[in-house]
Amino acid sequence: MKERRKRKSNLTLILMLIAVLAIIAVLLFWNPVTATATPMPQSEEQIDASTIAKDGTVAPDFTVEMFDGSKIKLSELRGKVVLVNFWATWCPPCREELTRVQKEIIDRFAGEEFVFLPISRGEELHTVAAFRKRMGYTFPMGLDPDQRIFRRYATNYIPRNFLINREGKVVLASIGYDKGEFAHLIKAIEKTINNK
Repeated sequence: MKERRKRKSNLTLILMLIAVLAIIAVLLFWNPVTATATPMPQSEEQIDASTIAKDGTVAPDFTVEMFDGSKIKLSELRGKVVLVNFWATWCPPCREELTRVQKEIIDRFAGEEFVFLPISRGEELHTVAAFRKRMGYTFPMGLDPDQRIFRRYATNYIPRNFLINREGKVVLASIGYDKGEFAHLIKAIEKTINNK
């Protein structure tokens, strides 16, 4: 009887330990944003319906707080070509795209009248800080924790790139990331910079 009670007590402790570990795992690894993330659009109609700042329209103005505490107002960048990139730390295609921007966009167009302006969508400073440290990124990043800026450009889906010409008009609104999309984006940047 005593032995049976002891086994039952041990089993109860093991089950409680498993439950506690499961709760800890959920708290550490479950992200409510990714758990409800919308899959990428499958049709041109979905892309068009979710894009507010379309090709040929004036880019909506905004002021973004940067990672370092400074602020950038889009309209004050008139006269330069600007690439606004919306991304998030939890987004695999965003992370893949960001690994390429230093060499293939920032370094490539250094010295040109060009600004790469990545804006973290829906995330707080501490999340972006941890991501930057882990990845070793040093280029400027903007913060849009309440998605106020993002909602002026689109209703859904990231990564999103909006290429804005010197006059402040969107010349390319792209969505998603793959090698072909990225190559097309670089050509569009080059063309827009050279179109003086």
